[in-house]
Amino acid sequence: MRDLLPVIGLWSLAVGALSGFAMVLVVDKPQYLHKVGIKHHRRVFQTHLDWILMGLLLIAVGLVATDTPAWVLVLVTIGAIVNPLLFVPLAFDEKIQETLAYRTASGLSFVSLSAGLVAVAIAQTIAY
Repeated sequence: MRDLLPVIGLWSLAVGALSGFAMVLVVDKPQYLHKVGIKHHRRVFQTHLDWILMGLLLIAVGLVATDTPAWVLVLVTIGAIVNPLLFVPLAFDEKIQETLAYRTASGLSFVSLSAGLVAVAIAQTIAY
């Protein structure tokens, strides 16, 4: 699993880079985003940045987590993939964040990433 994290991280960076085109539209042609239903441009920016940050995080964890159990790395990976995706529906309708389904998915993703990263730190500290 550890060897897979940098690869997933690179794909996350690639998606983040591609989402830069949406950022160009936010700045230069926001009316195009409105045509496809995107009302909240700030969420496009958040998605773009989060894809990049999560990609860097996955690469870093994959390179250093030599003594971390695979299940912990799965938690980190799930959180790092789901967190950026959670901004996408908010770009269309921010009221979605008030629904139980969204709040549950958001909470589980946050806990998955947070608990996973703490567990990585503990595992690596013990191994050190």
